[in-house]
Amino acid sequence: MRRENHFGTLYVVSTPIGNLGDITYRAVEVLRGVALICAEDTRHVRKLLDRYQIKTRVTSYHEHNEARSTPKLVERLTKGEGIALVTDAGTPLISDPGQRLVAAAIAAGVAVVPIPGASAPLAALVASGLDTDAFTFVGFLPRSGRGRGRVLAWLSALGHTSVLFESPSRLAETLLDLTQSGLGQRLTVVARELTKRHEEFRRGTVSELEAYYRDNAPRGEVVIVLEGRGEEREELDEGAMRDRAQVLKAQGSSTRDTVASLVREFGVARNQAYRIAQEAAE
Repeated sequence: MRRENHFGTLYVVSTPIGNLGDITYRAVEVLRGVALICAEDTRHVRKLLDRYQIKTRVTSYHEHNEARSTPKLVERLTKGEGIALVTDAGTPLISDPGQRLVAAAIAAGVAVVPIPGASAPLAALVASGLDTDAFTFVGFLPRSGRGRGRVLAWLSALGHTSVLFESPSRLAETLLDLTQSGLGQRLTVVARELTKRHEEFRRGTVSELEAYYRDNAPRGEVVIVLEGRGEEREELDEGAMRDRAQVLKAQGSSTRDTVASLVREFGVARNQAYRIAQEAAE
């Protein structure tokens, strides 16, 4: 596992997202052959290693110690050792630690080799039934504030499928925020417990799923796959919305109520509806 310059190799190894049988032969070989495995949670990865009788030493590498640990790991790599980076489940660096180590290894001239495998976003996407020609992985939305609002507005204008992570405790809240941002009628899929015994794909509109999960708290890891705006909606004639806003104004509708009507009737982002409602009010 050494290069001619006698540097070691950093392997970015994908591991199962639930079903331990999803590990690849190559991943097992690499994990057995390296000098060290860097894991987000050593207790979690130990189950996988024990299953495949992998005796390699494991060290903890997570968001709270990566700044301190990275220089030491790069030093070991430059001395010729092979190191594998894994996360709790799936592909490292995808909403998980590891970017700092990969960047530092590259800067030091160390080879970085991906060992592909399981990925929750891709598993959810390919089984969703939504368009896969183009998609954007969003990860976790910002918890609150302007950052969350900006991402929600961006999602409402996105022309292709998007894939999001969410915790089960915040799923209903996020679906409600998506609905209130004008995405209530978008088709969506909530994928839960992927590859595990209780794997579930629940399909419907955003507002339908929000109503369901408001009364049925989910368990386990969650991926949301959201329909894009589509060409037809992207080419939506703002003239029709302006005409509708004028009618609502003539009927005595307030700006706030006009915004709500435009969002509901045209499925547009709230900020776009607000701009048009303001223009009608002038």
